[in-house]
Amino acid sequence: MNELTIRLPATAQAAPMLRHAVREHLGPGSGDAELCVTELLANVVRHLGEGTPVTLRVTGSGRATRTRVELTDPDPRAWPVRREAAGDEESGRGIALLDALAARWGVTQGHATKTVWCELDPGHSPRGRVAVITGG
Repeated sequence: MNELTIRLPATAQAAPMLRHAVREHLGPGSGDAELCVTELLANVVRHLGEGTPVTLRVTGSGRATRTRVELTDPDPRAWPVRREAAGDEESGRGIALLDALAARWGVTQGHATKTVWCELDPGHSPRGRVAVITGG
């Protein structure tokens, strides 16, 4: 099985490193998976705090099989909730974005952990569904 596993403390500064690792693992066209990883990590930082230990697991190739992204943290009680953010709110869109990108997503509760996961269809978006504009 083609699997990437990374254990690290959840911080905003970890997001670029995780995106790079996912890109290296899945190859070109990994934009949707990278975005899902970023949103899952941001959720942990926001709701459980900086430094919370997490494990990222990415399975699948992104081409011929579904890609599964999982982020495990040590709080089985704090589940993500999809909500509709008002137009002027600066946060609250992460799970809605995950819902839009993924074929399906959910939460698996362990004894002392929970894993938020999502699955992306084979080949998910070759160009990514969300455009990232840089520069300025």
